[in-house]
Order: sequence, then C-alpha cells, then structure tokens
Amino acid sequence: MISYAPVVPFDWSKEPFLILDFSENNPDLPLVNVQDTAQFSAYIFEKLRAAGAKVGVGGYNERRVIYRRSPHFQQADEPRCIHLGIDIWAAADTPVFAPLAGRVHSFANNARFGDYGPTIILKHQLDSHPLYALYGHLSLGSLEGLYEGKRIEKGQQIGTFGNYPTNGDWPPHLHFQLITDLLGMKGDFPGVCTVHDREKFLQICPDPTHWLFAVTDKP
Repeated sequence: MISYAPVVPFDWSKEPFLILDFSENNPDLPLVNVQDTAQFSAYIFEKLRAAGAKVGVGGYNERRVIYRRSPHFQQADEPRCIHLGIDIWAAADTPVFAPLAGRVHSFANNARFGDYGPTIILKHQLDSHPLYALYGHLSLGSLEGLYEGKRIEKGQQIGTFGNYPTNGDWPPHLHFQLITDLLGMKGDFPGVCTVHDREKFLQICPDPTHWLFAVTDKP
C-alpha cells in the first residue's frame, strides 16, 4: 500500500470539515455575488464558521455554476463548468505539502481573473508510470526558488495558499488535481472542462480523493 503524507495540515479523521457545493443545487448561490471576491470569500468562511470547521472540501466532477464569474471559462462554443480536481478551502497562508516524493515538472503564475494564479505541477512515478499533481491558487512566494527537475521529498512543504487577488482572484483555497497526461502543457492544465469533454478529461484526471484522505503519515 502506498503511504501518503498530508497535502494540507488537517487530520481528516479527527477535525471537522465541510463539504461545499458549488453546483446549481446550492440554494445560497443566487444570493451571493461571486464576482465580488470579498463577498464570495465571506460567504465561504461564514459557512465554515457556522459548521465549526476550519476547512471545506469537495468539487471533483462537480458541474458548477460559479465559473460564470469569469470570462476565462466562457468559451464561444460551450462554457467550461465541470471541475476536474478537488478544492480545499481554508485560510490564506495554509501550508501545502507533497504527498509523495517527486520532481518539479513546471510552474507558472497564471494571473488572469479566475485562473489559477501561482501554480506548481509535480511529477511522480507510480508503478513506473508518470502521474502529475497540480497545485493551483498558491501564494507568489510558493514559486520562489523553483526550477524544473528540482527534487521534492515526500512531506516537504512546497508552498502556501494564496489570497485574492494574487491567487487568480478567488477566496483562499487549494486546487489539487491529478493528471496522467499533460497533453504537452507546462505550468498550466485545464482544471475545468466542458460537458462535451467531460469523459475525455475524467479519463486523464483521476479522482484525487484517496491522496487526501488515505493518509498514513499523520500531520
């Protein structure tokens, strides 16, 4: 069995967390101006406070309405709305760690409104096959000292949650996504796809839940 280190410093088995829903099934969303990042952030952190939780989580394969906030997702033919990773919503400056040893594949500051902001992609080897882990919405400081091929040890801190507007202008959170084929991209990869492309992208973006919750090395 693979032994994972925590991606974030929360003990999911003991600490309360909240599943956050950003689909059209959430009756709160029509009442929140998600284009106003301060209002959107206040909504999320009030939900966490009311639930007695420090962290919110969820979103893999979720058909979301919140991407209407940004032209980045509104393509001419079909808007992107299917989320391909897991989001972990918590305070800015929350540390982020590598769950397995690997190397820096690439990194970039994807600075458009609604995009990832500072982004790191790590490359891991599992059963002799490459698997990539994308970390989006980081702080600018997370990119300091990086270079392609840099060795990253299991459990090593690789960055921190960014705050808006630096993190792509989102409420503080980490976008964590696994990818089997980067399709030739570096420093970036779609974290949201169209309904039409859903099955294609789910094939190369497996559910990262077990990397978060099947942790055997406790924080």
